[in-house]
Amino acid sequence: MCLRSLAHGSGGPHTDGMSNLSDLLLLLSLGVAVGLWLKISAAREHAVREARRLCLQHGLQLLDETVGLRALRLHRGSPGRGRIERCYGFEVSLEGDDRKSAHMWMLGTAISALSLPTPDLPVSPVAIAGATGANQQTSDNVIPLRPRRADQRLH
Repeated sequence: MCLRSLAHGSGGPHTDGMSNLSDLLLLLSLGVAVGLWLKISAAREHAVREARRLCLQHGLQLLDETVGLRALRLHRGSPGRGRIERCYGFEVSLEGDDRKSAHMWMLGTAISALSLPTPDLPVSPVAIAGATGANQQTSDNVIPLRPRRADQRLH
């Protein structure tokens, strides 16, 4: 009778502890996953606020709330202490009719690096004429190089 109940999986006192332990581990891992998700969501919301502030400060328009986590890397600050640095990418507009990408690296809540697009500056007619050789000036800051002779050695 006892063998029959073990064969059908009714379990005994020796398997009850394992079931409770596996349930506890499952619950613990679920709690860790929810905690990480909440922390990552809070960090992204902070990155969105910082991106909005930076766009206002630099006269850019943040497009579509496009702030998203792009990369993670280990940053070594003080000796023996590594921190995770997060890269958030987002899109901005300079004039309202264009899209440019921007990146922001964050350590905790502080911005460690920033890459924003710059407006394309129009090229002046003087620079175009100088590049084509039509209007050569003596105040040019380019030094012409002479061809190297065959008997000259580099070292």
